[in-house]
Amino acid sequence: MIEKKKIPITKRIEYLIRARYSILYIVSSEEARVIDSIRNIAFERAKKERTKEMCIWSITKGLEMGENKILADLREPLKVLDHIIEEDIEGFFILKDFHPYMKDPVVMRKLRDANRAIKNQYKNIFILSPIVNIPIELEKEIALVDFDLPSKEEIDSIIELILRAIGNPTKVNVYNDQLFRDKVIDAALGLTAEEAENVFAKSLVQTGDFDIDIILSEKEQIIRKSGVLEYYKTMYDFQDVGGLENLKAWIKRRGLAFTDKARQFGLPQPKGILLIGIPGCGKSLTAKAISALWKFPLLRLDVGKVFSSLVGSSEENIRRAIQTAESIAPSILWLDELEKGFSGIGSSNVSDAGTTARVFGTFLTWLQEKESSVFVFATSNNISQLPPELLRKGRFDEIFYIDLPTKIERKEIFSIHLRKRNRNPESFDLDTLADLTVGYSGSEIEEIIISGLYEAFEHGKELDDGKLLRSTKDMIPLSQTMKEEIKIIREWAKTRARKASITSFEDEEEDNYRKIEMK
Repeated sequence: MIEKKKIPITKRIEYLIRARYSILYIVSSEEARVIDSIRNIAFERAKKERTKEMCIWSITKGLEMGENKILADLREPLKVLDHIIEEDIEGFFILKDFHPYMKDPVVMRKLRDANRAIKNQYKNIFILSPIVNIPIELEKEIALVDFDLPSKEEIDSIIELILRAIGNPTKVNVYNDQLFRDKVIDAALGLTAEEAENVFAKSLVQTGDFDIDIILSEKEQIIRKSGVLEYYKTMYDFQDVGGLENLKAWIKRRGLAFTDKARQFGLPQPKGILLIGIPGCGKSLTAKAISALWKFPLLRLDVGKVFSSLVGSSEENIRRAIQTAESIAPSILWLDELEKGFSGIGSSNVSDAGTTARVFGTFLTWLQEKESSVFVFATSNNISQLPPELLRKGRFDEIFYIDLPTKIERKEIFSIHLRKRNRNPESFDLDTLADLTVGYSGSEIEEIIISGLYEAFEHGKELDDGKLLRSTKDMIPLSQTMKEEIKIIREWAKTRARKASITSFEDEEEDNYRKIEMK
C-alpha cells in the first residue's frame, strides 16, 4: 500500500486563496510562524501576479500596514472590518485573536457582509486563533484550517540553526550520529517551533547535549494541559518484566516499524495491541516498559474523565484526547482496563442518551483509520464485557493473552523484585519459592517479598527464605478466589489470542495447581 503524502500547510492555504475563499480561520498558537507562512505566500504570489499588502490587526495596536505604519484608530473590530471592505487595498488581512468579538451580532453580520464584498477584490481575511470558536451563523462563510505543528524537516532546521550557534558542534551527538538525530527529531514532534528551540537550548545547558528525556519532559506540559490524558514518567525497562518472551519479541520487532526506513520498505504504522489476562500478571508494567524501550511518551487515557455531564462535551473530550496524542506522536496511548470504560455500549441509548456509544464510535473509527504514530496499548481483565466490534481484525495489530506465570517465570519475577530491593537472588531458594507459589500472579509475588521485608524490618533481621515462605502461606492468591472467571478467560483466549509466554502455565503446572486447590 502506497502511503499518501500530506499536502504542506502553506500549499493548502494557497489553494483556498486561489479558490476565492474570502475568510480563513487558522487554528494555531504559533502566531509568528503562521504570519511568516502567509507572508511567504504573499511574496510568491507577488512574483506571479500582483503585489499583496500584508496587514496585521490586534486589539492592542490596531492595524499594522507594513513596518512603520500603524493605524491605531482601527482597534475596534467593526472599524477594521469597515476599513477592509471600503479601502482600495489588495492584500492579506490577519486578525489576531478575533474570535471573542465574533459573538457580537453586529460583528458577525459585518463579517458576513465582508465575505461577499471582498470575494472579487483580491482580499483575504485570516482570523488567527489558538482555539476554534465559530458561531453557527458563520460556519458556511468561513474555511477552517488547522495549522500543522512543525514537521520533521522544520525541526531538523531548528537543530541545524542551534548547531551553527554552538562554538564546536562536533562534540554534540546530533552532529555526528544521524540515527540519534532522528530520535531527537521524533521526540520533539508535537512541540511548537518556539517550544522545540527552547527545550533544545535547555537540554544543551543542562547536559551539554541533546537529551531525549528532557525533550519528552516538555511534552508532559502539553499533556497535563489537555485535562483528559495523564503523562506517565516510567522508570521501568524490559528487564523489569518477567517472562512473556513472545510478547517481548513482538514488541521489539514492532518498535522498528516507526522509522521512515520502514515506510520506504512498505510497512504501515503499527496500530496497537490488546492484552487480555488475569489482574497482576504484568499488563500495566509492560505498557511502562514499552515507553522506556521505544523512548515514546506514555499517555494514559482515563475513560472516566472523558465522560462529562455537559451535553456534547464527552465527544469533544475524546476528540481532544486523540488530537493531543497525535500532536506529540510518536507516542503510546494507554487504555487500562478497557472494559470499564466501554462496557455499557449495548444500553447506551437508554442509559445515557447514546453518549457512550458515540464516544466509543469516535474512538473505534480513529483506531481503524489512523495513520499517525500513536501506538494504542489497551488492557482488559474481563473479556466478556468488551464490545465485539473492538475485537475484530484490523482494530489492533495483535491480541495477546497473559496467563499466570510458569515456574520459570516465577523464579525470574522473584529475582527481579529481590534485586530491586538490593537483595542478591542467589541467596534465596528460588526453586522452592517458585514451587510454593503455583497460581500466584506477579504482583502477588512482589507483595510476598514486601510482606517479608516488613517482618524482617520489625525484628531487626535480614530477609531470608523463612520469612518469604511465611508470607506465601498467609496469602490467598487471586487464582483461587477468581478461578471460575480465570477459566472463562483462558478458554476464550485458546482460539482467539496469542500466548504472551513461550511455555504455558496450564500445560506445565495444571497438576500442581489442582493439588493446591485440594488442600
